[in-house]
Amino acid sequence: MLSHLLIKNYALIDELELSPDRELNIVTGETGAGKSIILGAIGLLLGNRADTRVLYNPEQKCIIEGTIGVSGYRIERIFEEEELDYSDSCIVRREISVSGKSRAFVNDTPVNLETLRRVTSQMMDIHSQHDSVLLGSNEYQLEIVDTYAQNEGQLRAYRADYQTYRAKKSHYDQLQSEASAMRKEFDYNNFLYEELVKAQLLPDEQESLEQELTILENAEDIKERLQVAYEYLDNTEQSVIDFLKGTVSNLAYISKLSSQYEQLLQRAQSSLIELRDLADEISIEQDRVDIDDNRAETIRERLNLVYQLQTKHQAKDVAALIALRDELGQKVSKVLNLDDALTDAKAQADAARAQLQSSAGALSASREVVLQPIETEIGQLLNDLGMPNASLKIHAETGKPTPTGVDTISFLFSANKGVKPQQLKNVASGGEFSRLMMTIKYILASKRSLPTIVFDEIDAGVSGEIAIKMGNMMRDMAHSHQIIAITHLHQIAGQGTAHYFVYKDHSAAKTVSRIKKLTLDERVSEIAQMIGGKNPSASALKNAREILKQRAVSTAR
Repeated sequence: MLSHLLIKNYALIDELELSPDRELNIVTGETGAGKSIILGAIGLLLGNRADTRVLYNPEQKCIIEGTIGVSGYRIERIFEEEELDYSDSCIVRREISVSGKSRAFVNDTPVNLETLRRVTSQMMDIHSQHDSVLLGSNEYQLEIVDTYAQNEGQLRAYRADYQTYRAKKSHYDQLQSEASAMRKEFDYNNFLYEELVKAQLLPDEQESLEQELTILENAEDIKERLQVAYEYLDNTEQSVIDFLKGTVSNLAYISKLSSQYEQLLQRAQSSLIELRDLADEISIEQDRVDIDDNRAETIRERLNLVYQLQTKHQAKDVAALIALRDELGQKVSKVLNLDDALTDAKAQADAARAQLQSSAGALSASREVVLQPIETEIGQLLNDLGMPNASLKIHAETGKPTPTGVDTISFLFSANKGVKPQQLKNVASGGEFSRLMMTIKYILASKRSLPTIVFDEIDAGVSGEIAIKMGNMMRDMAHSHQIIAITHLHQIAGQGTAHYFVYKDHSAAKTVSRIKKLTLDERVSEIAQMIGGKNPSASALKNAREILKQRAVSTAR
């Protein structure tokens, strides 16, 4: 239950604190006093959106904080799934900065609005006047049936199977679309692929072939110059090596006379060895140079093929051609294996559809079995609320799979004897909507493990004995749920275990909304004013006391 509510800097509220009773809390006040503002603040805790227009003081942030007792309501699983700390007392907070940025916290852990809604939807339910409009929608009617059926497990299984089927079907459809396009391109891609495969391209061949061709085209000149270079180093008549030998001989002689010339001798000997190696390598390179016109022509043909392929495919090098070849190979292979892939994808989609149909059948069965009990219970309650001739028929039909199943639920209603039930939105008046919604909330309360239920003028359009019975229903619900009811009816106000009065305070420079818990005498006065106006008569005061006395007697029983 909601044990504490703090509202700071919201709309007409500078700061307000409320500690509701654990049973039936009545909230009354003049129209425009701020009752709906309090409801709006609670709505923020449930994940409703807000902006800077809600700030009472635009230079300070807004804070809405609720402490909610959740012990015994079996919602630990949701906290685990959302990776939130669980405790028997949950603190939910919304903050709206002066810039309009909103932040949400659950037990001091920052959460997004989706997570906030998921968590707090298990803690509190608000019936607003807008719900009477929602009651006419098939989607809302389906939610009512599901809540009554308590089929969360079947619904969760169906939604998982629905998502799986959608994914498998989407994959199959996409593959079919791609297959059509790929088959059109297959011949062309296959031709390009085979052309590149036939070329037998190697990663570094272009550079090596270009280098080899340069040598072949200049073979005579290279061979001649290598010969000249060799003869400079070593020939029988006169060469660098012969001169260096003389240098070594002379240095060898003087080094015997003094060791200070030994280093010069070693360097000369090293140079002689290096020059002999150089001469040998030049000679070997000269022998390797061949004048081979056939080989040169073969290389030219190969390079011309490479250059043509690069131009054709706008490739900067052989590596790019190889990458293109591999890419085309994958496309060709995919088309060649397309039938197998399509068969496999279709089999997976068909299996997912079969599983979806199975879970849809189980979900539909869980709904079908509760339709008659819902009709019966609502009929009995409507009779208690002064509508003995009212009837509700729930029509179910199946269609295509949707995220909520294959069922379309329609509530058909008639308030009068002999009149065929029709769609709710076409036949129900405001007061009839209120009584019907009250009966629905009443029967669903026993089906949901929900700490707090808030009613915002669910009694609109009713009065007299019917209002008394609605108040009794709320009091009955308050035995297992904390109820917060905003009302203008004294019959309902008298049923509360706690009574709060909302009013506007004009004592400061700016009007603010305030709330106070009424004492017994104050309750008598407020209920009397609800009966007889601003200056209630003695009979109105007596009536108010009688109402509260009857509530006390009923509670004692």
